[in-house]
Amino acid sequence: MSRDDDDPFAPPKKAPAHVVGQLLDDLSVEELGLRIAALKAEIARLESARTAKEASLAGAAAFFKPAG
Repeated sequence: MSRDDDDPFAPPKKAPAHVVGQLLDDLSVEELGLRIAALKAEIARLESARTAKEASLAGAAAFFKPAG
C-alpha cells in the first residue's frame, strides 16, 4: 500500500485519459479525436526520450571505446 492510499488529504487520483485495449464503442467522435491527439503527444514524448537515450548510449560507447 502506498503512502498516498493512507493520506485522507491526498487529491483524488485521475483516471487515465486512455487505457490500451479499452472498448471504444461508447466514445463520441470528439472524444476519439481528443484521445488520438493525446496518444500522438505521448508518442512524440516517447520518441524524444528514446532519441536522448540513444545519444547518451552513443556518447558512452565512444568514451569507453578501446584504444586501438
